[in-house]
Order: sequence, then structure tokens, then C-alpha cells
Amino acid sequence: MNRNTSIIITVVVSLICVCCSLFMCIMGFGGITGNGTYSAGGVEQPMPPTAGFVFLCLSIIAIIVPIATGFFLLRKKPEDAIAEPYNNDPLPPAS
Repeated sequence: MNRNTSIIITVVVSLICVCCSLFMCIMGFGGITGNGTYSAGGVEQPMPPTAGFVFLCLSIIAIIVPIATGFFLLRKKPEDAIAEPYNNDPLPPAS
């Protein structure tokens, strides 16, 4: 994989993860402070603080993903070494 493709993949993963991480971080702080609610068309229920902590932990993981992606895709890989014989001495004549 060439370097340009690696950069494009890293940027796309970063944008996706930053959007998700920002949303989860806001939801997490809302859940911890008691201002978050679950409302999926029904009666609003307050979000428990444990759900807020879960959202914050997931947001941290979503921040680590693009960092790891960039590290593994953009690092300088060692050149493939050509396999050389262990001993370069000439073989003795066959008897």
C-alpha cells in the first residue's frame, strides 16, 4: 500500500471517529451530570450515570482508533531483507 492511500485511510477514519467521539462525549457528560435523558418516542427517562461513564470510555476508545491507524499505516516499515545463506564459505568437494 502506498503512502497516499495510507494518508487517505487515516483521514477518513479520523473524521468518522471524531464525529462519533464528540457525540459520545457530549452524551457521557450529560449522563454523568444528570442532564441526559433517553427519549426514543416514549416517555423521557433520565440516563443513569453508569451509562454516562460508558459513553465517555467509548469516546476515549474512538479517539485512540485513528491514532493507532495512523501509527500502523504511516510508520516506516523495515525493508524486507534478502535471505542470504548463513555461511558464505565454499562447499568442500564431494568425494
